[in-house]
Amino acid sequence: MANTVFRIARRALIAATSILALHSTGALAAKDYIVTAARPNLIFVADAKARKVVRSFEIPNTSMGNSPQALVVSKDGKVGYVIHNRWETISGIDLDNGKEVFRAELSGGDIRGKAPFAIDLSPDGKELAVFVNPTQLLPGEYKSLDPYIAIYRTDAGVGAQPERKLKTPRRVSSLIYSAKGDILYVYSWDMLKLDPKTGEVKGKHPWRDWKRKDRGEPDTLAIWPQWEQSNIFATPFYVADTTRDTSDFSTYRAGIWSLDLETDQVKFTEFEDASVVLFSTAVNPVRRNETYTVYTQLTKVDLDTGKMQRVDLDHTYYDVNVSSDGSELYIGGTQGDIAVYDSKTLKRLGNIRTPSGGDQVLSSLRMFTR
Repeated sequence: MANTVFRIARRALIAATSILALHSTGALAAKDYIVTAARPNLIFVADAKARKVVRSFEIPNTSMGNSPQALVVSKDGKVGYVIHNRWETISGIDLDNGKEVFRAELSGGDIRGKAPFAIDLSPDGKELAVFVNPTQLLPGEYKSLDPYIAIYRTDAGVGAQPERKLKTPRRVSSLIYSAKGDILYVYSWDMLKLDPKTGEVKGKHPWRDWKRKDRGEPDTLAIWPQWEQSNIFATPFYVADTTRDTSDFSTYRAGIWSLDLETDQVKFTEFEDASVVLFSTAVNPVRRNETYTVYTQLTKVDLDTGKMQRVDLDHTYYDVNVSSDGSELYIGGTQGDIAVYDSKTLKRLGNIRTPSGGDQVLSSLRMFTR
């Protein structure tokens, strides 16, 4: 009898140990997943290492003639929030089962609200910030109303209304929460630092007012959000060298400007003339001095030295992101594939096709680890 009890106990212990080992291995082997959207109404999840789409869902009740746009993903990878329906709706889609768990309509009555690009989640996942441009549709004219930042509770469901509205300037291309969530960066004429609860302007990093010797006012196109891997916002910029003929675009300079969302520190470098088009930028989470920029070429720049490495791409890409270990680059947007490159050598490693070959156009390319 004692031997029987011993054998049963031994088998139970072995089984429990095996289960623990599996869970430990699973925890160590957390995977990187890519989340993006594609025409006409798809949001999908791809296993980055496996190079394949693992889940794909239709965004409900949207305009089929327009593509989904900017999106942000909760840190646990459970919900993706996407701007769609001609920029007039934000939906939160459960990325495990495809259920719509959040929906906010920006238009109603004689008001047409548009959300061009700027969207972010608070670090605790409880609030969603969206930049909104409203217009009043009158019988004989359109009346442009003051823009605002709508702050929603993410648990507000499918009839979400703003918890509050914050005043903001026009021409906002990015909203970015600081790592602690105590600052909401608003990228407009300058990089404003807002209190996300009250909207009070607590400071700014200058852009329009950026005064540097022998340099004019810089310009940039920062509409692709992809800072979640490194907690560093980065964007290309172009600027005139005022010691030369500013009517000649070949005398302009190109660079990378970055903002550490943990320390509020800015770093920038100029590394070439303005002859090459640069779109979005991401920072390596391990080698944090390395940035990657895409358009028709993939460019790696060392922010400390300005040293550059570049390869040609097979077609135009709009956005880039980085694996959590810093070893791989994922570049997407524009067409129906996500290309994979080695971050050190810039050698092409493979690609991932979108579901049904749908173009990603201006959709964001976001990452989570699970």
